[in-house]
Amino acid sequence: MKLLRVGENGREKPAALDSNGKIRDISSHIKDLNPSTLNFETISKIKNLDLSSLPEISSSKRIGACITDPGKFVAIGLNYSDHAAETGATVPTEPIMFMKATSSICGPNDDVEIVSGSKKLDWEVELGIVIGKNAKHISESQSQEHILGYCLVNDVSEREWQIEKMGQWVKGKSHDTYGPIGPYLVTKDEIKDVNNLNMTLDVNGERMQKGNTNTMIFNVDIIVSYVSKFMSLQAGDIITTGTPPGVGMGKKPQVFLKAGDQMKLSIDNLGEQSSKVVPV
Repeated sequence: MKLLRVGENGREKPAALDSNGKIRDISSHIKDLNPSTLNFETISKIKNLDLSSLPEISSSKRIGACITDPGKFVAIGLNYSDHAAETGATVPTEPIMFMKATSSICGPNDDVEIVSGSKKLDWEVELGIVIGKNAKHISESQSQEHILGYCLVNDVSEREWQIEKMGQWVKGKSHDTYGPIGPYLVTKDEIKDVNNLNMTLDVNGERMQKGNTNTMIFNVDIIVSYVSKFMSLQAGDIITTGTPPGVGMGKKPQVFLKAGDQMKLSIDNLGEQSSKVVPV
C-alpha cells in the first residue's frame, strides 16, 4: 500500500493510492499519518477499505511529507561502501548515527532553502525506514516485526556547517527543508527486496547519483536493531539509511547547490521527488 498526505502545508489530508493509481481521501477513517496512527493495526484497517468508494483527490494537489510529527528523525552516515570510498573515509565497523531535526521535514516537491552565507549545500538520495511498533534492545531477527514500511528521503546537507564548524553533524543536516520525505510511505509488503533497490539523483538534468541498496554496509535489519540498543524507537519514527556515491562533496572538483538548481530523486517502488533550491 502507498500512503501519502495531500494538501496545503499544514492542512494535508491522509490518502492512499488505489489499484488504478488514483489518490483517495482516507481522512474519514484516520485523522492523519502520524505516530498515533502509523502502526500495523491501522494499516490493516486501511487495507480492508474499498478505496475506490472513497473521494478522489486531484493529482494536481500538493503532496506533503508522508509522515507528520515523528518523534525522531535518525540518520545513518557513510553506510554505502562506494560512497565511503569516494569521500576517502574509512569504512565504519559500526553504523554511524546522527540526528536530523524533525523541523527539517518537508514535502517531496517543496522548495529547498539556501540561506545567505551557505557555501556547501549538498544532496543525498536515501532509503528511509518507517517504524510501526515500539522497539527497544531488539535483535536483528526481530527488526522486520517493527518496520512498517519505507520512504524516499533527500538528506540535504550543508557541508561547511556539518564538517568545518565545531560540534556534531546535526547542525549541517537540520535546517528547515533539509528533510524532504515521500511522496509515499510504502508498506513493506510492496517491496520485494529492500536490499536491491535502484536509486538515482539528478541536478539540473545531470545524473549525479546512481546506486543500489545492495552496496549498503549495514542493511535495514542491522540498522533498526543497532539503533534500538541506544534509544527506544516509537511508531512513526524515521531512520534514513545513508547514500550511494555521487554527492557534491565527493566530486573532483567539488560541486554544491545554488539558488535555482533543480533536484530530482527516485528509488524503485518508492516514487520520485522534485525540489527547487530557493534563496531565503
